Amino acid sequence: MRRIAVLALLTLLVPVLLPPPATADDTSLVQHRQLVVGIYQNPPKLTVSADGMPSGIFGDLLTQIALQEKWHLKPVSCDWAYCLELLKSGDIDILPDVAFSEARAQVMSFHQVPALFSWSRLYSLTDNQIAALADLAGQQVAVLRDSSQYHFLYNYSQQHQLDIKLQGVKSLQAAFNLVAAGQADVAVANHLFGNGRAAEFELQANPLRFDPVELFYATAYGRNLPILEVIDGYLRQWQAEPQSYYFQTINHWSKPGLATTDNISMLLLWSVISGVLIVLIALTLIWYQRRSIIQLNRLRLSQDRLTTILNSVDAHIYIKDKRFRYQYVNHKIAELFGRLPEQIVGHTDNMFFDAKTVSQLQVNDERVLSGGERIVEEEINTTVKDNEERIFLSVKLPLRHANGEIYALCGISTDVTEHKQNQAAIHQLAFYDALTSLPNRRLLLERLEQAFSLAGRGATQGAILFIDLDHFKDLNDTLGHAVGDELLSQVASRLSDQLRKSDTLARFGGDEFVVLLPELQPRADLAGQRVELLAMKLMDILSQPFQLAERTYTISASIGIAMFSDADNVDELLQRADLAMYDAKNRGRCRYCFYNSKLQATVLERSAMLSGLRQALAQQQFSLHFQPQYHLDGQVVGAEVLLRWADPELGQVSPAEFIPLAEECGLILPIGAWVLQQSCLQLAQWQHDKQKSGWHLAVNLSVRQLHDPNFVELVRDTLYLSGANPENLVLELTETQLLQDIEAVILKMQQLGELGIRFSLDDFGTGYSSLSYLKRLPLNQLKIDGSFVRDLLDDPSDAAIIRTILALGNSLELEVIAEGVETVAQYQALAKLGCQQFQGYLLGRPAPVAKLSADPQKPG
Repeated sequence: MRRIAVLALLTLLVPVLLPPPATADDTSLVQHRQLVVGIYQNPPKLTVSADGMPSGIFGDLLTQIALQEKWHLKPVSCDWAYCLELLKSGDIDILPDVAFSEARAQVMSFHQVPALFSWSRLYSLTDNQIAALADLAGQQVAVLRDSSQYHFLYNYSQQHQLDIKLQGVKSLQAAFNLVAAGQADVAVANHLFGNGRAAEFELQANPLRFDPVELFYATAYGRNLPILEVIDGYLRQWQAEPQSYYFQTINHWSKPGLATTDNISMLLLWSVISGVLIVLIALTLIWYQRRSIIQLNRLRLSQDRLTTILNSVDAHIYIKDKRFRYQYVNHKIAELFGRLPEQIVGHTDNMFFDAKTVSQLQVNDERVLSGGERIVEEEINTTVKDNEERIFLSVKLPLRHANGEIYALCGISTDVTEHKQNQAAIHQLAFYDALTSLPNRRLLLERLEQAFSLAGRGATQGAILFIDLDHFKDLNDTLGHAVGDELLSQVASRLSDQLRKSDTLARFGGDEFVVLLPELQPRADLAGQRVELLAMKLMDILSQPFQLAERTYTISASIGIAMFSDADNVDELLQRADLAMYDAKNRGRCRYCFYNSKLQATVLERSAMLSGLRQALAQQQFSLHFQPQYHLDGQVVGAEVLLRWADPELGQVSPAEFIPLAEECGLILPIGAWVLQQSCLQLAQWQHDKQKSGWHLAVNLSVRQLHDPNFVELVRDTLYLSGANPENLVLELTETQLLQDIEAVILKMQQLGELGIRFSLDDFGTGYSSLSYLKRLPLNQLKIDGSFVRDLLDDPSDAAIIRTILALGNSLELEVIAEGVETVAQYQALAKLGCQQFQGYLLGRPAPVAKLSADPQKPG
């Protein structure tokens, strides 16, 4: 059996070594005759030249043979399916470029030596992530009607029970047109046509290769057999000579623009691999025929050459008998097993693979040996040698005796492990977060669409939890991004441990995570209870300390919850979960909130206010009011500038509403610049009034203004352009503004102080000022917060705080002013404690500059 298997492989070279077996009598039968040739468009293999004659690889070879044999060729153009009908009916004598199959061999005759080898590929507009033919399920596949690819895919879909939607077309160009027009997902073509024409249609080739075939000239069954014998003779002779017309023709049609380097290198590769398929015929012939002594001698002389060819093929080629014993292996098999070929032949897979692999291989081999199937399967094999798992695309064929009895199988297995790994890596990058390995936004949206669609049929309920880590930016800024990344990874791990397999946890971006809970109880109350319990559980596990960079760190999270029933589509669902999360943050963080319709109304109001703010800035709808500040002697010493906004649609909007919004969206910078400009212009105007020339104006600063790198330059330029005296400008800061980057704040205050500008610390006593920092700040004034003044007469603690502030101001040589003075009793009590400056409704309400009184006031 082993000798027979080896001799079968040696027959691959017999056609190469033998001359054309044409005799004088044979020649006389076929010379000087007309051949009607069917031509269908399949460049570069077959086409029509400008003069209407056969062209392409098959056309040129046939034309050369006709020239030598004095045949007269009469081409008939037809599409593929019509060409087959003309051939079967005898209206054409010969059809080039026909793939051999057992079914076609019943109605057509073929010569012996393959003229060419080919295989099929998939082409699409974009990379469609097809890793195996099974991925074609549900896709529209354009394929040449009645072609080998059409029958291969049809049989494959039936065998595997896949819904592959085959669209039969008349030509390969028609298939490419359908994909380019978006009327089909994938086109199937032989690699020569596809690789040469894909760019023209802006299509991409999928790396998957399948359905390797041998190509021949075919005639109607039993007809024109002498013609086929002559063609066989030329092919044998030409293929044995590297400089022959055969290889010149291949090279000509392989030039740039006609084919690609990939086509030719793969052509040679698959030529050798597909040549092994001849074993199917050769073994049967050898089993029952004895070659002549001359042929056997030539065969033996060719053994070394054949061995070199088969061992150079980048595929694992082997023959197994009916007891699964190897009868032949090439060099790639020997490399895989780490043994010499003679140490492999005669043994089964039990010696080379683990038990699981052996079991699966035998199942597949049994299908071939007992069922006579031709199988194409992906096999995951683990070798005993290194216990390494590799993935192979295996093609296995039955070998038969002349009576049809199967005695062995021939297999060709290609290692596709790296290709699979690359596909897996691409899939990981496309659908998963690199840091946490969680599904990313793209994969979440896909799963959310599926779950939302299923719930829409009324079968289940669902929900999403939008999780945002509180103050995560502070951790990143203080401990660094590496520690922040470690925290995100640990958070992902903790959250994942609390979910079902059917749930999805995704990293949505930054420090945001989304939990998708599909298939909840259809009853809203039960589903809501389940979601609420999970939200409480997640908040609890996130509140437990994290170990980061050799230190313990505690965080909290704000969670927004939206049920599927809250929205009409996925985008709306995510938006409403996001609104609920921000509601949780606005309520103090470290909590969860369900979406409700009031949140949507709040967002709409906020959006309208933001739009109005932008319009107010552009159309100068803002105005300034001034609240006077008095000295104990009753004289006006200045005023605080207060911003007012009267919107045409919203009416008078409170600063408590629009100032935080302006801070959040960044409009506070241009608004603050406008306030500063108008205040300086007012100071410049007062300089010409003897009664008011000494007045100061106190302008409140926002956090964003104070940390704006261009702030010092802005103040300097505004003072210069307005002509205002810098000594009359007081900039008010709050204690909370000093918490961020105190050194930078001190530097800016010093730069502005050099111009003569003064600084007041607003709401003093309500923040977290450090006395050490207070000593370093170039302040001129402390402002007692109105909350202390309000309860001064009733709360001894407030009186003590005011007394302390006054003493501190006196010690640091700072002015002290009390705001929020509304009654005479408050005024008198403050004066008794030693306060020298006052501001409040008792002395004057905020008013436009025209109504600002300069009259002295001394209550009580």
